[in-house]
Parts: sequence; C-alpha cells; structure tokens
Amino acid sequence: MSTAVVLRFAEGTLTLEHLDESGAQLLDGLVVRDPRVGLHRAAAMRYAEILRRLHGVVPYRDEARIYRELALVEREALTMRDYQKDAVSAWVAARKRGVVVLPTGTGKSYVALHCLLAAQRSALILAPTIDLVQQWAADLGRRLAVPIGQYGGGEKRLEDITVATYDSAVLFMPFHGNRFGLLICDECHHLPAAVTAAAAEQCLAPFRLGLTATPERLDGQHARLADLLGSEVHRSSITEMEGRFLSNYQVEVLQVAMDPDEAVAYADHRRAYLAFARLSGVNWSAADGWAQFLAAASRDPQGRVALRCYHEQRRLARASRAKLRVLWDLLRQHAGLRTIIFTDDNDTAYTIGREAVLPVLTHHTKGSERKRMLAEFRSGTLPVLVTSKVLNEGVDVPEAAVGIIVSGSGSVREHVQRLGRILRPMAGKTAVLYELLSAGTAEAYTSERRRAHAAFSETIE
Repeated sequence: MSTAVVLRFAEGTLTLEHLDESGAQLLDGLVVRDPRVGLHRAAAMRYAEILRRLHGVVPYRDEARIYRELALVEREALTMRDYQKDAVSAWVAARKRGVVVLPTGTGKSYVALHCLLAAQRSALILAPTIDLVQQWAADLGRRLAVPIGQYGGGEKRLEDITVATYDSAVLFMPFHGNRFGLLICDECHHLPAAVTAAAAEQCLAPFRLGLTATPERLDGQHARLADLLGSEVHRSSITEMEGRFLSNYQVEVLQVAMDPDEAVAYADHRRAYLAFARLSGVNWSAADGWAQFLAAASRDPQGRVALRCYHEQRRLARASRAKLRVLWDLLRQHAGLRTIIFTDDNDTAYTIGREAVLPVLTHHTKGSERKRMLAEFRSGTLPVLVTSKVLNEGVDVPEAAVGIIVSGSGSVREHVQRLGRILRPMAGKTAVLYELLSAGTAEAYTSERRRAHAAFSETIE
C-alpha cells in the first residue's frame, strides 16, 4: 500500500480513506465497507486497536484525534493508600485501560485523579447523575486548579477536562468524541445499557477507566465492560477493608410479625392476584413473567382487580404497622446517631415521614432543598433522613452510623450500596445495618436474593 491510509472522525465513527484489500484484512473485525461513502468505517472506540495494527505495517495519517497532551499537577497531594496505588499501577500496566472495583467510600475518585495524572490527556468523566457531575467538577477543580467543563443540567461547557452525565454524552459524542484521549466512567455498571453504551462506542479515547463498587448486572450485560472500557484490573472488597479503611459493621435481619388484621389482608390479596395469574397461565419463572401478568391484567376486568391486590399486598408488607413500631424502637435505641432509613418506594418513605415526623428525601426533592437537608444531616441538626432510592448512588452522603432498610428490591447492587452509605470510617465506630422483613411474606425471598454478596455472607449462611 503506497498511499497512506487517512483516519478521520465522522459523527461518532472513524472513516479510513485509501484502505486497500490487504489493509482491510489486517483490520478484519474492526472495519466494514460503507458503500454509501465508498470508504471503510469503524466504531470510534476501535481507534487505539486500529492504530496498533497499522503501526509499522501500513503507512497512515491520523486526522481523527484532536485531543491534547496536558501537564496536570495535583495542588495538594494526599497520601495514597496501598490499594489505591495497586489500582493505578494495574491500570497503567494494562495500557491505561480497565475497570477498577472499589467499595463505596474508599476513594475511587482519587484513584481516577491519579489515572488522569498518569495519562496526561484531555479527559471526559461521565457520571449517571447531575449531583455526581457537580461533585466531580468541584473536586477536580479544587485539586487541579484548571478550568473544568461541565455538560448536563443546563451547562454546556467543554474544556480539556470535562464532566458530563451519561445522557448528555450520548447526545454530544457524535460531534466531540475525538476531543478526549481519556474516558472515565463513574458508576460504570450503567454503561452497558443499550443507549448509554453509545457514549463509549462513539468516543475514540485510547485510554479508558471504569469505576464501580458493583459491576455485576442482573441482565448479564456487565460482560460488555471489557469491550467498552477494558478488563477488570483491580478489585477490593468490603470485607477486606472492614476495620482498616472502612468501619467495622454488623448486619441484623429482623423478622417482624404483622398485626393479625394486616396479616389476613395480606394473605387474601396475595391469594387473589396469584389465583388470577394461574388462571391466565402466567409463568413467573420466565424472564417476562411480570410482563405476562400485566398483559393479562390489562385484558380482563378481574385482572385489574388482581393488579390492585398485588399492589396492596406489597404495600402491607413494605410498611406494616408492626414494622413502623419496630422502626421507632430502633430510632430510640440509636438516638443521637446519624441514621438513614431506606425504602423501596416513595409512598413508604412519605408514610414513615408522616408517622414519625421525619424529613424525607426522594427524587421529587428540589436540588436546593436536597443540599440543605444533607448539610443539616452532616451537622447533626437533622440526625435522621428517610429516603427511597435517591441516596443509593450519585449523592455524596455524610457519614452515618446506622442504616435501616424498611423495604428494598432484590438487587444485590442496591443492598451493597446501602451498606456502603454507613461505612465511612470514624474512630471507635461500628456501623449497623438493619433489615426489616415482614414475617411470612415474599420479602424473605427478596431479602435472600439481595444478600447474595460476600459482604453479607455471615447473614445468609
């Protein structure tokens, strides 16, 4: 091949001009012929691998990348912990690509900072929420003393170091995917989702870092992280860090017997919706079992009654009167300690807020009010917060000593995240996570599923 191959960035892809048949064979599996433009085309994320295959074999001219080399310096360096050093070293050794798995509260963002310093390339940091974007931007601006761009939540500023939400990145990556040499994905378990993955696919960054406490996904799509970001290069567990870098902790599962009238109502409603499901041929073991039930319920007046019965039996199990009494006893037992009460839904959170006269934080809470509530929780003015799922991730939660799960999903990730919210270290502290289950209900099965993690191994044995 005498004419140099020319690489260009084009709307989230790479085009390769002057690539002949032998060159196409060299890049087999990375490029396809696009008859619309008469050129070979590749996903932007294949940029690094394409250059590796071409280098020294086929002459090429790179007109795709516009990212810059930087000279970043940390203003006031902190002492890195051994596991943080190990994580950065492993990432660098893996060609500056890969996923780092660290528990909540163990300094994932500081690992990312040192990966950024090791790469010294213009970088894009992606996070799932505006709260996290703002936290990253503030922290990086403070530590690096350079302008930090922000994209999302009304902001549209691109700088050499930019922080954005995943959703925003999906929209702007076709236009700016060649601007960054390092892609950092916080809470990277979100990345493999069908739409979100485009943020990584349309970015040509040769260097990539994923950060998460729980990479595993119920749909199995976490396997895609290796392709999108690189293989897992480091993992530290909660149990390894307990008592050293995280607080000692204990988990207590409390079976709470429902009041007789609520127990009868629960059983009646559950029997009614399950009977309808059986008559309708719903296969709960199938992946689409819930969808089958909803479809059957939508076609039959009795189905709509069954659906109401389903929701009512769940409401009774989530927030029975007996649970609320036990919750109140626990709050009295731990009076004076910062406590977070977790629920699976907003209705239960607001019910607890009304019954116990406690502040409630949900996704409906305005940003300014959320900041005020968290500040007052940090200062101790509000020693107790009630929340649904909004504090699972994406919010810098002040140190708490007690967590009480009144209701939750079967998600292992959610359970580990909630535990992580009370593990920030403090002298002499032993964190306690209570899990309240309505005895004799389906909550026992849900609890068993979500505790399938090493952090809860003593509880489920």
